Amino acid sequence: QVQLVESGGGLVQPGGSLRLSCEGSKLIFSLYAMAWYRQAPGKQRELVAEITKEYSTNYADSVKGRFTISRDNAKNTVFLEMNSLKPEDTAVYYCNAYTRPSRQYDYWGQGTQVTVSS
Repeated sequence: QVQLVESGGGLVQPGGSLRLSCEGSKLIFSLYAMAWYRQAPGKQRELVAEITKEYSTNYADSVKGRFTISRDNAKNTVFLEMNSLKPEDTAVYYCNAYTRPSRQYDYWGQGTQVTVSS
């Protein structure tokens, strides 16, 4: 069974940084596009960043210039480097692995909490 396990969340002060990791197992990682989504209390889940198997990237406007998504296929891991964090970045962050273009295969992690507060 495919598993995606996130780590690296926590409590950070405004302006601080965090690095999220998501390790996949039981899938051919290099064939999947990978994405990070987030969901704040009372809000819909939203795309934060994605990286295709060809290493093309896409970011939500709200995080451009502050967040960086990357992947290491040898380690079956996708990363999200988050800098200049703001209170509005507070959310549960979810890792997503999917095949393009139709999401025929679509897998999610359990989520990791990121809280930005002084």
